[in-house]
This record gives sequence, structure tokens and C-alpha cells, in this order.
Amino acid sequence: MVRVVATGAEQCWAAIGGGAEALRELVRTNDAVTISAIEALLKGAGISHMVADQNISVLEGSIGAFQRRVLVDEDEFAAARRLLTDAGFGKELRADSA
Repeated sequence: MVRVVATGAEQCWAAIGGGAEALRELVRTNDAVTISAIEALLKGAGISHMVADQNISVLEGSIGAFQRRVLVDEDEFAAARRLLTDAGFGKELRADSA
């Protein structure tokens, strides 16, 4: 028997009603304005997403040393990439997430 253990982000995703699909990292940045704009675009397009590591600022003292990650469901990944590329955020996309 093989037991699969979900990562912390996937457990949180399931807890807030996200699907059982794997999450993929779309963007990683410490720019709060960029994160906010990307969240607004994804929400407006109806693409489920999660910002991981956003509460680490409590530990870091809000100096922006830790990057936040925008995660999306595997099945919405391609649509999210297209949306962000079309909106001018193509340079923010993770190079290894193609």
C-alpha cells in the first residue's frame, strides 16, 4: 500500500474547498502589488488560486525577504498562464512551470 501525503499548501487548498487536483506554482514574487493584481485577474476570470506564504511576513517583519507563491489547480494552469501573459505579466511566470 502506497500512502500519499499532501503538502501543506495542498491540505490548505482542500480545506478551503479547492479540488483534489495537484497545485502548480504559477508565480513567485515578493512584490505585493504584483500579487494583488494577479489575484484580481485570476478571480475575475473565475480561476481558483491560492497565495502561499503570504503570512510569513509576520515572522520576517514585513521586509519582503520571502517570496509569495501563486498556486493554481493543474486543470486551470494553462488558462491561468494565458491570462497572465495576455495581461502583461508573462515575465512574472515561473520559467520552470511551462
